[in-house]
Amino acid sequence: TLDQALRGVLGDQIIFCCVGCCAIPFPSLHAGICSATTPFLLLGDVLDCLPLDQCDKIFSFVEENVSTWKSNSFYTAGKNYLLRMCNDLLRRLSKSQNTVFCGRIQLFLARLFPLSEKSGLNLQSQFNLDNITVFNKNEQESTLGQKHTEEKEDGMEVEEGEMGEDDAPAPCSIPIDYNLYRKFWTLQDYFRNPVQCYDKFSWMTFLKFSDETLAVFKSYKLDDMQASKRKLEELRASGGEHVYFAKFLTSEKLMDLQLSDSNFRRHILLQYLILFQYLKGQVKFKSSSCVLNDDQTTWIEETTKLVYQLLREIPPDGDKFATMVEHILNTEENWNSWKNEGCPSFVKERTVDDKPKRPTRKRQAPEDFLGKGPDRKIFMGNDELTRLWNLNQDNMEACKSDSREFMPSLDEFFAEAIEQADPANMVEEEYKVVRNPNYGWRALRLLSRRSPHFFQPTNQKFKSLADYLDSMVSKLAKELPVRIFYFFNSSLLKTHNDSKLVTNQQMDDIAAKLGAQWKMLASHLEMKAAELREIETDSEDVDMQAKLLLVAWQDREGTQATVENLVTALNAAGFSQIADNLSENNSRR
Repeated sequence: TLDQALRGVLGDQIIFCCVGCCAIPFPSLHAGICSATTPFLLLGDVLDCLPLDQCDKIFSFVEENVSTWKSNSFYTAGKNYLLRMCNDLLRRLSKSQNTVFCGRIQLFLARLFPLSEKSGLNLQSQFNLDNITVFNKNEQESTLGQKHTEEKEDGMEVEEGEMGEDDAPAPCSIPIDYNLYRKFWTLQDYFRNPVQCYDKFSWMTFLKFSDETLAVFKSYKLDDMQASKRKLEELRASGGEHVYFAKFLTSEKLMDLQLSDSNFRRHILLQYLILFQYLKGQVKFKSSSCVLNDDQTTWIEETTKLVYQLLREIPPDGDKFATMVEHILNTEENWNSWKNEGCPSFVKERTVDDKPKRPTRKRQAPEDFLGKGPDRKIFMGNDELTRLWNLNQDNMEACKSDSREFMPSLDEFFAEAIEQADPANMVEEEYKVVRNPNYGWRALRLLSRRSPHFFQPTNQKFKSLADYLDSMVSKLAKELPVRIFYFFNSSLLKTHNDSKLVTNQQMDDIAAKLGAQWKMLASHLEMKAAELREIETDSEDVDMQAKLLLVAWQDREGTQATVENLVTALNAAGFSQIADNLSENNSRR
């Protein structure tokens, strides 16, 4: 009987046959007569063999039993089969001719799978870029603006579906020409891919085209049409069953009629609201460069108010429709937040109350082990641990005591190194403590904890750790209290003072000599590319640019902006003569 039904012999009885085979009672599953996948395999084979009109009837049975498919006996075994079956059906159907059937399949899948099913969610906010609206882009082939060469003869009967003179729409204040036609349908590309709006030039195009389109909607009111009342009555009488647009018709001849259609206007205005919500919303996978500026945000807010105003003016029930759209879009914000949070499950697990535990009796520990005995001593297992633990009543406070501070001060630790750095003591380099690796390691740790010079950037390059410590010792010798090295020869401080800061006059002289070659010095002063672009923007004079370079270097280095460091950078950049003149002038001061 099933074989005959599949071949179309029984006609409408195919529904009964499929229902009878798929409605397998649960006891049969539990008895092991068949597996839980049997109904789904049969449904898939039946739908593959039948034409689409018969598949429509069979799918009604699938829709009605969605609660059965979600039961524990069927869901785990059949969810993948149902998904595959629905996808096979969608591939056979046409999105433009079988729109209702495609929608029923999508709604069935939405009812079958839970909301947290990641395979059915657009987590990364991807757009259907294949939905391209095709229209005439060649102005020479356009028929808009051409006058009719033939006029209707007097007494010609008006066929059904044509507009008589009394039914013709009122003339529009803005003429409908090819320019308006092209701009109107170009907006569909922005609705298809909203990311374009974040591009500066694309946004200007979208802004211009939108203003002109909305101006047409605002000036061409549907209330002004003479035949509007009759069309509204026809829409109410039909119940709106056949009013839907699977795909926009972009013929130039339909442009005037489309502007007169209330449903068409609502489609376009609703697209604006959806686009604005995406542009303003916080989307997890949106690129960091996709940010609106203040002017764009202001325009979107003003245009949103205009769109809602236009929706309220469109009959029938414009106020009710606009209120419903606003409510739906506000609800959509909750879904956006849910997706940004990773789509957590809406099902909350019920907390199982723990059974009351039977109270257990604990044996009391001796007071001596808790430190509550006569001598308040806590025993740790052996005599030595017990002695250490009971040295102080509060061990944490004892650890914070000043007597536990073992880090030496800078003056104590570097006193010997400062003394050896004095040339009057005539200590050879190989015998200085800064040459000792162990001393150098401890000196670095101490400098990182107590000296601000450790973290200051510098242009000086040191070949070894000992050279670096020699430089630090010279700086510390100047800053440490006089009582530490009052007996040292003053030649050490005198040597350190030789490194004087660069004066403003010296920077002016160097800038004049550098001229257009100041960029060669910039790399040796470790200036960043962004800083160089800022200098070039501030002034076009090369001498002033060189001066700004030196000023920026001085501001960054602070106390390290010395003549010695600048001379080193000049020599490295190849300006030896300028470096020699600077050194000679500095020695005269």
